[in-house]
Amino acid sequence: LSAILLARSEDSSSYIEGVSALCENSNEVFLDVSKLLLTYADNILRNPNEEKYRSIRIGNPTFSTKLLPIKGAVECLFEMGFEEAETHLVFPNSASVDQLRRVRESIAAEREQRLGAGRRVSAAGPAGPGSCPTSIFPAIPTSAQAPARQPPAQAPAQHQQSLVSVSMALLRTLQSNSQHVMVYEDKALQRRAQSCMPREQLHSRARERLRQAREADPGETEDMLVLELLQWFKGDFFSWVDSLPCSRCGGRTQSSGSLPPSADDQRWEASRVENHYCSTCCLVTRFPRYNNPEKLLETRRGRCGEWANCFTLCCRAMGLEARYIWDYTDHVWTEVYSDSQHRWLHCDPCENACDKPLLYEVGWGKKLSYILAFSKDQVVDVTWRYSCKHEEVLSRRKQADETWLLHAINELNNLRQQSLTAERKRELLERLLVELVEFISPKSPKPGEMGGRISGSLGWRAARGETSPTTGSKGKTAEFVFIPTESEKRAKLFHLQYNVTKDCYCRVLSGQEKIPGWETGVWKRESVFRKEEHDWQMVYLARTEGSPSGRVCWRVACVPVGMRIKAVSIRAVSQTFHSGSVRWSVRSAQTTIEFPGDGEMHSLAGLSGSAELVVEAELSGGDGEGAWQHAQLFRQSVKESETSSLEILVEMEDA
Repeated sequence: LSAILLARSEDSSSYIEGVSALCENSNEVFLDVSKLLLTYADNILRNPNEEKYRSIRIGNPTFSTKLLPIKGAVECLFEMGFEEAETHLVFPNSASVDQLRRVRESIAAEREQRLGAGRRVSAAGPAGPGSCPTSIFPAIPTSAQAPARQPPAQAPAQHQQSLVSVSMALLRTLQSNSQHVMVYEDKALQRRAQSCMPREQLHSRARERLRQAREADPGETEDMLVLELLQWFKGDFFSWVDSLPCSRCGGRTQSSGSLPPSADDQRWEASRVENHYCSTCCLVTRFPRYNNPEKLLETRRGRCGEWANCFTLCCRAMGLEARYIWDYTDHVWTEVYSDSQHRWLHCDPCENACDKPLLYEVGWGKKLSYILAFSKDQVVDVTWRYSCKHEEVLSRRKQADETWLLHAINELNNLRQQSLTAERKRELLERLLVELVEFISPKSPKPGEMGGRISGSLGWRAARGETSPTTGSKGKTAEFVFIPTESEKRAKLFHLQYNVTKDCYCRVLSGQEKIPGWETGVWKRESVFRKEEHDWQMVYLARTEGSPSGRVCWRVACVPVGMRIKAVSIRAVSQTFHSGSVRWSVRSAQTTIEFPGDGEMHSLAGLSGSAELVVEAELSGGDGEGAWQHAQLFRQSVKESETSSLEILVEMEDA
C-alpha cells in the first residue's frame, strides 16, 4: 500500500481514479488485468440475478495474485460499485448498474485501443516515463540498505549517514518488539495473569451484554468479552500514573529527572527510573518504568506503555488472539482478532476504547507515520487502518525506504513462521490480504473517534497536543453528534445514559457501548467542568470559577440514517443552592420545550417529525465567591456508581 500511495504522490497530491491508475501499468499487465475486470463486470451485467457473480473472495488466488498487487485494479472494482464485506468484495443490490457499465466501458475502450494499435511492451520495461511498479510489493533487496532516493546535493554523505541511522533505529524497534511479544505466550505467566482476573465474572458479563444486544449473532461472545475486559482493566485493575504520591506523607510529588536503575529494576526490564520528588518531605519516590508484564501484574500502574503491555498479556491469558501495537508518535495499544467479524479490532485500555481506529488522528490530532502490529506469528504495518489522510501520512514516512522496511518485516516474518503449519501460514496470508484491501480505502470518522485523549492529567495531555485538535481557548469543545447505529435504527430507539460517578456514557441498544469522558459526547460546552469533592465524596458538573454562566448541549441527529423523531423522553438531575439556577430545555428546528431537572422521566410533546434535537442545560446565578458551585448538574455520591444522571430516549420512525 505504501508503494502504491508513493507512486501516486509523485505527480499528484490527490488520488488518481482507478481506471487512470490502471492505464499507467505496462501494456502486458494492463491487458491481463483488464480482461479479468471486464469478466467480473460482464458476469454481473449478463446475469444480474445470480448472487455468485456479485461476490469476489479476497483469498481467491486469482484475486490475491493477479489483481490485488496491480496499481488501480482494486480501485476499479470499488469504482464499479463493489464494497468490502469481511472476507469478500461484494456488489450490493443497491449499487448502480449504470456506474458499473460506465467503468466497464472505459476499461474496454482503452483495451480496444491498445489491441488495435498492436502495442506490446515487455513487462520488464515501463509503459512510459510516468509508469510505476506493477506490484504493491516491489523487489526485495538482499540486505538492508539506505533509501534509494538521492539526498540533497548540499551534504550527501551526512544525509545518507542520518538516513541509515534512523533506519537502523527502526529496525531495532522491529526486532525488539517482535521478540518482546513472545513473553505473552509463556503458559506459566498466562496462568499468573488468569489468577488476577475475575474470569467467570467477565464471561458472565459478556454473555449478559450479548443477551441485551438485539439480533446479535451468538458468535460474537468473544467480542463482548473484549468489551468487558477493557472496562474491567481500566475501571478495576490498572491505574494511571502522572506522579506518584510521596511514600512518606502521601502528598503530591513533582517529576524531577531520572535515577539509575537498580539490579532489581533491571531484572524486571526497567531501564528507566523516574525521580518523583516531594518538596515538603525532601524525599525521593522512585518510579521504575517496568517493561516485564509479570511485574506489571503486581504493580498494576503506569502510563500507556505499561497499560498496553499488561493488557495484551491479559487478552492472551483469556484465550483471545491479540497483538501489541506500536506507534512511532509515542503511543501503544492492543488489537484483538474477532473471529465473528474476520478482522482485527482496535483496543486501547487507557481510553476503554474498542474499534475506534481514527481516534488518534481525528480525535487527538496526531500526525501519524508508522504504526506496527506485533504478534507471536507476524509483524504487520497497520498504519493505514488508523488514518483517513493517507497522503499526509505518506509524506511523513521518511525514517526508512519503503522497500527496505518491507524487506525487514518480511525477514522477521519468515523467521517467526518457520515452524508454523501450512494451514496456519495460509490463514495468516488470507488475513493479511483482507487487511490490505481494507487499507486501500480511507475510512470516514464515526461517533466516538472525535474526542481528545482522556487518560493522563490535562497538563500532560496538553503538552503532548492530545486533548483535541479542535478545542478552543475559551473552553469550547468540538461538536460531537450522536447518530443512531444500525442496532438502534433496527430497534427504532436511541437510548443514552450518562453516569457522572463513572464519568461515562452508555448507549444501551448498541451492545452497551461505553463512551468514557463527559466531554466526549458533548456538542457544545462553555465554562463547564466536572468537579470531585474529595472531602464530601460528591461529584457533579458545574461552571468554571469566576464565570457568570455556563452551558452544555447534547445533540442527536436521526436524519443521517434515514429516520426522524417520533417521541422523546428525558430524565435529568440538577441541584441549586442560594440563588443558583439551572434551565433545562430541548429544541428542534420547529420548537423549544423546557423541562425540570427533578430526576423524573418527562415525555416531551411537539418534537414528532423533527430530524434532530438538542438537549441544553444553562447554569447561572449564585451568591458570593462560591457562586459557581450554586448551580450543579448530576450531583451524586462517588459511591453511587450504578445510577445514571442523564437519560435520553428517542423513539424513531422512517423518514
